[in-house]
Amino acid sequence: MNSFSLADCTTVEAALSQLKNGAVIKAGGVDLLDRMKNGTDQPTRLVNIRNIAELRGIHETPDGLSIGALTTLAEIAENPAIRSQYTILADACGHAATPHIRNMATIGGNVLQELQCWYFRSAEFQCIRKGKDQCFAFSGLNQYHAIMDYGGCPSVAPSSGAVALLALDATIELKSASGSKRNVAIKDFYVQPDANPHRFNVKAEDELLTAIHIPKPAAGTRSAYQKYGEKESHDWAIADAGILLEMDGNICKRAVVAMGAASPVVRRSAEAEAALAGKPISMETAKAAGQASMTGAMPLSMNGYKVQLFPVAIYRTILLAAGQMERDPSAAG
Repeated sequence: MNSFSLADCTTVEAALSQLKNGAVIKAGGVDLLDRMKNGTDQPTRLVNIRNIAELRGIHETPDGLSIGALTTLAEIAENPAIRSQYTILADACGHAATPHIRNMATIGGNVLQELQCWYFRSAEFQCIRKGKDQCFAFSGLNQYHAIMDYGGCPSVAPSSGAVALLALDATIELKSASGSKRNVAIKDFYVQPDANPHRFNVKAEDELLTAIHIPKPAAGTRSAYQKYGEKESHDWAIADAGILLEMDGNICKRAVVAMGAASPVVRRSAEAEAALAGKPISMETAKAAGQASMTGAMPLSMNGYKVQLFPVAIYRTILLAAGQMERDPSAAG
């Protein structure tokens, strides 16, 4: 790990004033310190925002929910209002990583995680994401990589929280050193590698993620999230599903099927959603949606198993959201 200086900030304004000359934000530091140890990130200055009180907290409003960027995954998972009205987010945060990491990791950091591709994470490989012209995953070890929408880089979206936030139509609040503030829909927040392989999201270097805003779900909304890994406990997802159902009795008026670990950015499956809309939720319709979610899948040499795993993850999570199935004991976390 390289030498670096540390700026310890207690206000948003102080932190923003430090965001120059390649300075890097540190909140919980879980992902950042991993990258620094691996040698893939070598910042000369860290801006510690851990002690900025105004970036913490969960606030209910008539229009929905506002969550400070420094709110921990554990706090979100345990919040009664989120558990009852935004279950998908509580599930996603409550089954991320390990309990001690959930007590450190923040929702802002979870959303801003960089790729989990081991070629990108290794200082020994200079890949397309690092400004070179080669992706080692296509001809290398790609069992955990993308099966959809990957273009020139089959890395996968690493954030479990982003899967839930996509289903909930959340927006990301960004503040800049110039004093401006903007809100970006999470569906527009992440950058596809073919659009710009050197950018993972649209946050500028002088911007700070300050909050996440979630609209109030429609009446009759039910939701759930489940992830699957090689191990049944505390593993990175190899397939995860976030489901939101707007119900009128047993009829699904509107469905959202969000997927992580399938593509470089979190995605929705329009085909799976169409398979549910206007129909009763049953084993038959849930399985049909699961199969529809694989439309356009292009597995690599070692990850064809995901084409079988995602439909199972999706149909079981649909039934969990609808209250027709218990949480899958084989799900990870």
